[in-house]
Amino acid sequence: MDFEQLNIENEVMEFDASGSMEDDTAALDLENHDDDYERDYNDESFEGSNRSTSNVFLTHNGEEPNLEPYEGMEFDSEQAARIFYNSYARRIGFSTRVSVYQRSRRDGSIICRQIVCSREGFRREGGENRSKRQRTITRVGCKAQMTVKKQSSGKWAVSKLVKDHNHELVPPDKVHCLRSHRHVSGPARSLIDTLQAAGMGPSGVMSVLIKESGGINNVGFTKVDCQNYMSSSRQRSLGSGGQIVFDYLKQMRAEDPDFFCAVQGDFENLTGNIFWADPNSRMNYNYFGDTVTFDTTYRTNRYRVPFAPFTGWNHHGQPVLLGCALLLNESESSFVWLFQTWLAAMSGRYPISITTDQDQIIRAAVVQVFPETRHRFCKWNVLREAQEKLSDLYHARPNFEVEFQKCINVTEKIDEFESCLESLLQRYDLGDNEWLQSMYNARHQWVPVYLRDTFFGEMSINQGSDNINSYFDGYINASTNVQVLIKQYEKAIASRYEKEVKADYDTINTLPVLKTPSPMEKQAANLYTRKIFMIFQEELVETLAYPATIIDDTGSETMYRVAKFGKDHKTHFVRFNIFEKKASIICRHILAVFRVTNVLTLPSHYILKRWTRNAKSGVLLDQCTLGLPTALKYVEEGAESVPIYNVAMAALQEAAKTVAAAKKNGSGVHQSALDNGSPQLQSYSLDQDKEIQALTAELENASLQCEAYRAKLKYKTNQVRNTKLKKEKLIMHI
Repeated sequence: MDFEQLNIENEVMEFDASGSMEDDTAALDLENHDDDYERDYNDESFEGSNRSTSNVFLTHNGEEPNLEPYEGMEFDSEQAARIFYNSYARRIGFSTRVSVYQRSRRDGSIICRQIVCSREGFRREGGENRSKRQRTITRVGCKAQMTVKKQSSGKWAVSKLVKDHNHELVPPDKVHCLRSHRHVSGPARSLIDTLQAAGMGPSGVMSVLIKESGGINNVGFTKVDCQNYMSSSRQRSLGSGGQIVFDYLKQMRAEDPDFFCAVQGDFENLTGNIFWADPNSRMNYNYFGDTVTFDTTYRTNRYRVPFAPFTGWNHHGQPVLLGCALLLNESESSFVWLFQTWLAAMSGRYPISITTDQDQIIRAAVVQVFPETRHRFCKWNVLREAQEKLSDLYHARPNFEVEFQKCINVTEKIDEFESCLESLLQRYDLGDNEWLQSMYNARHQWVPVYLRDTFFGEMSINQGSDNINSYFDGYINASTNVQVLIKQYEKAIASRYEKEVKADYDTINTLPVLKTPSPMEKQAANLYTRKIFMIFQEELVETLAYPATIIDDTGSETMYRVAKFGKDHKTHFVRFNIFEKKASIICRHILAVFRVTNVLTLPSHYILKRWTRNAKSGVLLDQCTLGLPTALKYVEEGAESVPIYNVAMAALQEAAKTVAAAKKNGSGVHQSALDNGSPQLQSYSLDQDKEIQALTAELENASLQCEAYRAKLKYKTNQVRNTKLKKEKLIMHI
């Protein structure tokens, strides 16, 4: 598709979800940028913030990353394509911005995006209301661009590429001044806040930043950016939009007592933070709260609103919401308050793992609040920071970036990673680099090979650790303001719900195609959700190319050597106890051992319920201790009887009022006092009343079951009605 003509606001482009043309489609959207100055890449190009969950980018055939773009090159996401093209632009010496895009008529999602040189196009003629201030002309009609289009596989492929520029490129020592390569990172913001609080001005702050970064080229932004951030931080508030958020939280609390919200400090002055979690988020945590991501994308991408969601993964591998925060204060005590409040909303149950950015303040807060939880840094943030800290090296030795990422992403054993990194540091003389040394010291918190003993929600061993799962992709971005935040928040929730319903439907009503006669494949097809089964099936089929050979059979365990046929240099060793049928995590290498040892079905201890069709079924807590077995019994019977169903629902609603009253009057349960109009935060204790906790959780579970039975009743009613109509038509026909 040719997008060179930009004067086509009224033209209609038609695409379906897979990117093919349709007869009636969504219109082409044009982003209206300031014509006389390039837009900030970090404001616009990160719209949606859809983080890649494997490498930063992929080639079309799985080869190692290529620094030069080419037509057909594939990426995991639109976000990954933008990151790659902007990284390429930094090395070459130009700035980028996003341009036109198309949306799918089917679901409204973006399916085609053009990323251009910031000097593309020409300045528009100003009207009477335009500023009379003379501005530098930066648009010179440059044609350089990269267009990416979403494929049916979900990958994004380069469909058009123009490399030639009609202007001079910027030398490496000046490239940090280009807008798309300037941003105040999270760690830099924390340092600026600290220095500003100590009374230091912009010049002094920049001097410290330059010294800490090893030169002005490594700071990543200019003095003007620093001044702007310091100015905005003094006045940081939600402004008039704060009342919209406040009113929304009051309304939700009034409508549903299980809606959790809290405000730190004085809401009127907006000096603290705001947190909320709807009942679905709290229920989701009961099923999928084993791994959590705290997404602070706003800190690195200069979002207008400091919006930070807690997210996880559901049984379809889709992002699921676990709470939201607006962070107006980024001190350590504020993050401690936020994590403690979130934990209180989630019944005080700690997750197995949590993923955040590597900011020192967040790290300190996680240690205090989640001492037993495995803390991982987002690898994407680490690699982005590497571009800043090692920018001179990236410019002078472009191959280093490829080798560095390969060392992180491809190595499969700890000693292999250590050897690879040591060799890399020696060849590029980086043994004394302080940033690399600090990240090496923290390697257990971000390098994938050190994290494979803990569950982080990845659905395959090769998925990597770029686990920023953007729940609000396409709804909340750098240009979103507080006035539209709640509206976009609710749209995102509705869209995610529809996608989960669709995935549930596909799992229940469509039969997967089996590729082998293996009983294990048939078992998995009936056990897992459709998405998870497809991943398992791929691993199972791959075992046909992985022979397993015994190399040690002297003890209680047998050692197997597993290597892909024809690639003996990539060898894996699997210890397997034939009596207990235990090995390490399920992957193609373990499955290869199962095949040669005649293990025909998956042992039960390898099956995680959270990935199965029944992930949301069953009772979360012991019914006998909760006092609700009778109600649940009637609910189950209500699947066949409407009157009994109505009685059970009435009982549950009465129980809900009782729990709400107990929570309101109890000394342990914390909610922000939004109901009575007082914005002050009430004191609370994390040691909540266990009986109320348990009753609330069980009530939520019972309500969920009621919804399921209600859907079943509706389905059966429709069946009876349709049968009756058919009979009537048949009688009339006779």
